[in-house]
Amino acid sequence: MYAQLVKSEGLKSREEMSPQEQAFQDRVDKGEKIEPKDWMPEGYRKTLVRQIGQHAHSEIVGQLPEGNWITRAPTLERKAILLAKVQDEAGHGLYLYSAAETLGVSRDELLDKLHSGKMKYSSIFNYPTLNWADIGAVGWLVDGAAIMNQVPLQRTSYGPYSRAMIRICKEESFHQRQGYAIMMKMAQGTPDQKNMAQDALNRFWFPSLMMFGPSDKDSVHSAQSMAWKIKINTNDELRQKFVNETVPQAKYLGLTVPDEKLEWNEEKQGYDFSEPDWSEFFEVIKGNGPCNRERMDARVKAWEDGEWFRDGLNAYADKAADRRKAASVAAE
Repeated sequence: MYAQLVKSEGLKSREEMSPQEQAFQDRVDKGEKIEPKDWMPEGYRKTLVRQIGQHAHSEIVGQLPEGNWITRAPTLERKAILLAKVQDEAGHGLYLYSAAETLGVSRDELLDKLHSGKMKYSSIFNYPTLNWADIGAVGWLVDGAAIMNQVPLQRTSYGPYSRAMIRICKEESFHQRQGYAIMMKMAQGTPDQKNMAQDALNRFWFPSLMMFGPSDKDSVHSAQSMAWKIKINTNDELRQKFVNETVPQAKYLGLTVPDEKLEWNEEKQGYDFSEPDWSEFFEVIKGNGPCNRERMDARVKAWEDGEWFRDGLNAYADKAADRRKAASVAAE
């Protein structure tokens, strides 16, 4: 695989690598996991910090569109399910921040970059959840796209990231089912409820396709990430798989995917579909989406409101360390 990428993407050839880089690439090519204490190229470390950090931020910010519906869920059962889901997303963020910390970057550093705009999160979370059907669409489409992205990451070359993804993917599969169950209930309900479900699908379809990122031919990171096996599949492969699996689900619900060009292609055994509006995607990434400012304000406020608690924990940790040091000196 690496030889193919060198030829097609202009990556370093083996002759241009140092002996350490060659040994590292050999391990990756054999499918071995790279662990925190192993030698790694600086570019590999930086790519992982960027990817894992953005992934962690997406899990944390992703709580916000659903969190404000916990108190407005239509039944006690739905409230309990949604509460558990939002709690899961917080846990996913913690797993991922912990994985990033093994690369020598602190959680505080990552959060500072998020709050200052130097690090991004998934563009999908800058869209509003206007009604209960949107919570179904987020679970079905957004978590469905996330699973499509994340399942291959269980085989990524960096050990801590790979292992974190195992539990995350299991929990995300339940999240998708929860969302699909809401959509099914709405689609089989009153005409108004079905219209709400269709409207939610209409608004979230193309932003969900954007979650896979632009075509890999336009990406500056993709080829090297593929060579290092940080990334396993191309953006276009994953987007195609998502469409192929999601369209039949929409048909089962009796809903219509909002794409006039959507058509089954017998030759490629997959659907032809319209490209998202990538200009919209890049505007959202720049901070000009419907809810960018609202999301960042909420995260910064949460961080500032929790400062007293962090200070208390640090003070207790310092005192505990002093007591241990005094006990050690006394024992000597």
